Amino acid sequence: MKLSLPDRDFAGYIFDCDGTLVDSMPLHFRAWAASFQHHGAPFEWTEERFYAGAGKPDREIVDGLNAEFGCALDGDAVHETKADWFVRHLAELTAVAAVAEIARDLHADGAKMAVATGSDLVIVDPEMRHVGLREYFEIIVTPADVERGKPAPDMFLLAAEKMGVDAADCLVFEDGKAGIEAADAAGMASVFVPSAPESFR
Repeated sequence: MKLSLPDRDFAGYIFDCDGTLVDSMPLHFRAWAASFQHHGAPFEWTEERFYAGAGKPDREIVDGLNAEFGCALDGDAVHETKADWFVRHLAELTAVAAVAEIARDLHADGAKMAVATGSDLVIVDPEMRHVGLREYFEIIVTPADVERGKPAPDMFLLAAEKMGVDAADCLVFEDGKAGIEAADAAGMASVFVPSAPESFR
C-alpha cells in the first residue's frame, strides 16, 4: 500500500484504528454477523452494509438497521456480543503495515499523536496491544467521550484539544467515508487508507 501524504509537517496526527492502524475490518464483519445471528436479526448482513457504515459507532448502526427493517434489536446487547466474539479472535489480527510504520516514525520524532475511533475501548485497547501499537498512543478518543460520533467532527476536535494543537494543524488517517467526512467537518487534512474491497469503496 502506498499512501499519498501532504508535503508538510503537522502539529498533531490523528489515526482511526480499525482498518487504518489495524487490519481488522474482515474480523469486525464476522463479529457483526455472529452477533446478529445470535440475536435473531431478521435481515441479511452484507459486506456492502458493513463497509457503508465504517467508522460509525456500533449502537448507531444497530439503531439505523432497526429503523430500516422495523425490528427492535438491543444495541447494547448486540455490541457486547460482537465485542466478546471479536476479542476472542484477536490472534487473527495484524497491523496495517504502511500506517503502522508512519505511526512508529512519527512517535520516534516526538510527534503528537492520538487515536479517534468508532469502536469502544474494550475492543481498541486489546487489538492495539496485540499488534504492538498501543504504546505509541497515550490519547484514545472513543464514542464514549463525545455526544456525536463520526461523521460529526466531535471526536477529531476532542483529539486535537487533548493534544493541545489547533484543528487546522492536524492530519487525519482514515479508512471510512464517515471518518473522512468528520475530518473535513473538523477542518483537518486527511489521508485515505483503503481497507474495503474496491467494489465497496
